[in-house]
Amino acid sequence: MDADKVFKALADPTRRKLLDLLYEKNGQTLGQLCENLDMARQSATQHLGILEDANLVSTVRRGREKLHFINPVPLHEVYVRWVRKFEHRRLSLLHDIKKDSEGQ
Repeated sequence: MDADKVFKALADPTRRKLLDLLYEKNGQTLGQLCENLDMARQSATQHLGILEDANLVSTVRRGREKLHFINPVPLHEVYVRWVRKFEHRRLSLLHDIKKDSEGQ
């Protein structure tokens, strides 16, 4: 995983919206995605390209259509590397506070 590419892709609200749209209904065409965006197809294509480059979106050709699918693996890797370890400490601290407050 190239974490820099993933974070760059996630930094933009339009790209996060594209991921949300694909989460709601995976396998959408550019036209279907653009129905929910306030931008030209060319701009949406550029955003999708950045998501593809970060391996967050993959595409499959079906005839003349190009379907876009979310790839959750890089997101999970970010969670494991950057979120879970901090979450564990916070939850352990909350557990300790709860035990102290209950006099255990």
